[in-house]
Amino acid sequence: MATQTLIPQTTITFPEITLHTRDAHKLRGYFGELFRNYSPLLHNHLQADNESATEAIRFRYAYPLVQYKVLRHMPTLVGFGEGAELLTQLFLQVSTLSIDGKHIPVHTKHIRCEQVPIGMADELVDYQFVTLWMALNQANYSDYRRYSEADRTAQLKRVFTSQILATFRTFGLWLTHHDRLMVHLSLDERATQFKNQRMIAFSGRFLANVVLPNGLGLGKGVSRGFGSVERCVHSDQPNQLVTRMHDTSWQPFS
Repeated sequence: MATQTLIPQTTITFPEITLHTRDAHKLRGYFGELFRNYSPLLHNHLQADNESATEAIRFRYAYPLVQYKVLRHMPTLVGFGEGAELLTQLFLQVSTLSIDGKHIPVHTKHIRCEQVPIGMADELVDYQFVTLWMALNQANYSDYRRYSEADRTAQLKRVFTSQILATFRTFGLWLTHHDRLMVHLSLDERATQFKNQRMIAFSGRFLANVVLPNGLGLGKGVSRGFGSVERCVHSDQPNQLVTRMHDTSWQPFS
């Protein structure tokens, strides 16, 4: 059984627009409403034909294939699998952003379409969280608070491992009992806001024998930009994992 595969990834950035990391959920709200009837992948809502019915709107709980982020102050949309194809189709339709009621014209936007590997690696790979990782939910947060330092570390490792395996399964990768996932976390606890509630999240890095695409989200709040990972590229180890890449910059003629 294969333990690594290639998946489509599309990344759209708006380099002339500056936002705060916390604005990622506003991007999700704007694009989810703008393309409301286009695909549930954009907002993770499943809507029945009868929109007036109270029970018509349901949530899509699968791994978000379209993720909205603000990375290093730049608004960023990332799509994987079906989500990658969807963002490619919608790219030319984006001419403005609306954040907090302010309409921001889009003069320049970039799109990057790739086939990227995901799965198990033969060596440990160094990654960093470029946005906060929300590892815990309400159920396991109470356990975390009463655990010792060693037990907290073990709990976070279990949570991280389960999130990696769930992400793999999204893209058709199922590990066998011969496959061993090795993980070392180096994290700092942070406070953040999620849906107007104070939450515990984590910054830092991790080593794992996995291949993950840059921009992939792990944990809670992935569609809102949380848990975005990026491979740490050292000067003596260039990143050569991306294949068949197409990068286009778009700027309207005046």
